Amino acid sequence: MYSVTKRIEFCYGHRLLDYDGVCKHPHGHNAVAEIEVRTTSLDPRNMVADFGDIKRVVKGWIDRELDHKMILRRDDPLVEPLRQLGEPMFLVDSNPTVELIAQLICNYTRQQGFDVGGVRVWETPNAYASYQAD
Repeated sequence: MYSVTKRIEFCYGHRLLDYDGVCKHPHGHNAVAEIEVRTTSLDPRNMVADFGDIKRVVKGWIDRELDHKMILRRDDPLVEPLRQLGEPMFLVDSNPTVELIAQLICNYTRQQGFDVGGVRVWETPNAYASYQAD
């Protein structure tokens, strides 16, 4: 099995509802996503995938959907006030944990035709969550 990994940096804000810790308050992260693409045989260029293709497709989506957005649960009371202020948001059905963000990136990358082994999202320089594709 061959694999390549592309790192993509982005910033986001979030908070966790029904959580008894400091992350229940709105806060932000400078995140790094690591997207692993894999294959059992190389393409005619002798590549798993072109890093530029991964960057164009996945970073493009992250930049449009997640970067510099508040990622919030749809039923978060902050959604309506932020909407009225015109603040950019990405809404999800459950708590916007780093685990969920890794899953979102993995699922999107797979939908775009890449054979994803997994995605790791570093929420801080010392903590990450990962989601392994099926």
